[in-house]
Amino acid sequence: MLRIKTKVIPSETHGIGLYAGEFIPKGTITWKRDPKIDIEFTEADVMDIPKEVREKFLWHRYYDYTIDKFIVCADDQRFINHSSKNPNIKSTPDMDVASRDIQEGEELLCNYRDYEIDWFERRGYKESDFN
Repeated sequence: MLRIKTKVIPSETHGIGLYAGEFIPKGTITWKRDPKIDIEFTEADVMDIPKEVREKFLWHRYYDYTIDKFIVCADDQRFINHSSKNPNIKSTPDMDVASRDIQEGEELLCNYRDYEIDWFERRGYKESDFN
């Protein structure tokens, strides 16, 4: 669940993005997995989703290898974009932390590979398409 004020608006990085709605000091926990908000799915659960819906569903999830499940953030955390060159968020499967001071209005960016090593390959993309 997000622990900071944010807003979702169009992004120059990729489609739409998650932006700081307040100043965020370095070291602030910006998101922490909460089982009431961030829902776990097994592979079988995912395969039960109708094919017409599954692709969009899979776009907004990540795979947590430590628990062998897909996680879907039901809040706006799912709109955080990728940057391997200038992430301002350090991500793990359980928590995101500001890696530097983030100004209000700045886009929140993380490296998807920090929490899912094969994020791009699982979705059939090249990482270079997202930098």
